[in-house]
Amino acid sequence: MNWEQLLSLKRFGDTNKRLRKEQDETRLGFEVDYDRVIFSSAFRSLQDKTQVIPLSQTDFVHTRLTHSLEVSVVGRSLGRRVGLKVLEKHPHLQNIHGYQAHDFGAIVAAAALAHDIGNPPFGHSGEKAIGEFFKSGKGSQYKKELTEKEYQDLCDFEGNANGFKIVTQSRDGREGGLRLSYATLGAFTKYPKESLPKKPTQHIADKKYGFFQSEQEAFVEVANELGLQSRNDKAVSFSRHPLAFLVEAADDICYTIIDFEDGINLGLIQEEFALEYLINLVRNKINTNKYHELKNTEDRVSYLRALAIGALIDEAVAIFMKNEDAILNGEFDQALLDKSQYEAQINDIIKLSVEKIYQSTEVVDKEIAGYGVLSTLLESYVKAVNNSYENRASNYDTLILKGLPKTIKVNQDSLYERLLSVCHYISLLSDSQAIIQYKKIKGFSF
Repeated sequence: MNWEQLLSLKRFGDTNKRLRKEQDETRLGFEVDYDRVIFSSAFRSLQDKTQVIPLSQTDFVHTRLTHSLEVSVVGRSLGRRVGLKVLEKHPHLQNIHGYQAHDFGAIVAAAALAHDIGNPPFGHSGEKAIGEFFKSGKGSQYKKELTEKEYQDLCDFEGNANGFKIVTQSRDGREGGLRLSYATLGAFTKYPKESLPKKPTQHIADKKYGFFQSEQEAFVEVANELGLQSRNDKAVSFSRHPLAFLVEAADDICYTIIDFEDGINLGLIQEEFALEYLINLVRNKINTNKYHELKNTEDRVSYLRALAIGALIDEAVAIFMKNEDAILNGEFDQALLDKSQYEAQINDIIKLSVEKIYQSTEVVDKEIAGYGVLSTLLESYVKAVNNSYENRASNYDTLILKGLPKTIKVNQDSLYERLLSVCHYISLLSDSQAIIQYKKIKGFSF
């Protein structure tokens, strides 16, 4: 792979080729990507989607929206820092093609801003609820009518693949979805493979999948434009865009440190334990006098959090540049922070977060409720859509369909497309919207 192709300004759904040196410096193409994500309705719905604590009434607990904004800020710093070093190493990118360090930052920031845009209500338990409906619930009846890969898309419903669908899906009058640059779409796709084979190797890019069968052709177009390397002769699988490693690192940094901070502020993790864990991560960077002047938990945690994020940004940039050749050759097979000198400290923090936050009674109880909500929505919507297609819709089915948007493909001949369109619609609901729909179906509200 080469940076000239990887930094493609060409937009999805647009045939025009754009050159960096011809860009208007007041509104760069990669910065337009960020704007298009932030003004999209799918991004706005993240303000009412779970990050750690579902349906929390506490102001300082992160939603998917605040998490995504923070990841984009960290991603921008990572991108700019790496961009400076890449341009030093490959000066022709700047001298001949006109790329600047902030281009790298803008790409990573835009991709990071969108990284959770495809997540359904109730966090990762929402993905699992959709998957289990098809794997072992009433949706399992459709297995025999789908291809193996189509069925796997539904059984392992993946927020990353759904996100790629959101940002590239054409509608009447809007060819190419959000029409993001190919560079941003490449950086966005952390898992550039289809759903099968499942985890064929231990390579980080094989951990999950990044696009549904419905978007396979679209992703291949993106991969070919960017010059990504094919990794499997028998399946659609490519090497990662190098900047996807930075998007992943930004997400890893934020959920490791900031989810931990939420747990402390909620009282799920005792302050003395929490501060000890954070101090272990940034011991060499603490200004002791300044730290001891801080009189409350929130200020002490905030100070340590800022130091920790700074330390991990430094670490991720150093690891990326040390391994740049291997990354460009598709040979680097780990997340950047998996090679960090702070790996033990990071793992300690994650382990404590799992025990005290992700598996807390408050989180588990609300995830259980989320399963019930999504299973009910899936059962009602899938039944109504398929009965309508087969011209045997009941009065109840007809009423259900009147409440659904026209984007659901009721008359689509492909069963896969009909089922996926229902899943996609549900994924766009916020937590509160999903509960409102559930209450209507159950007759709890009028």
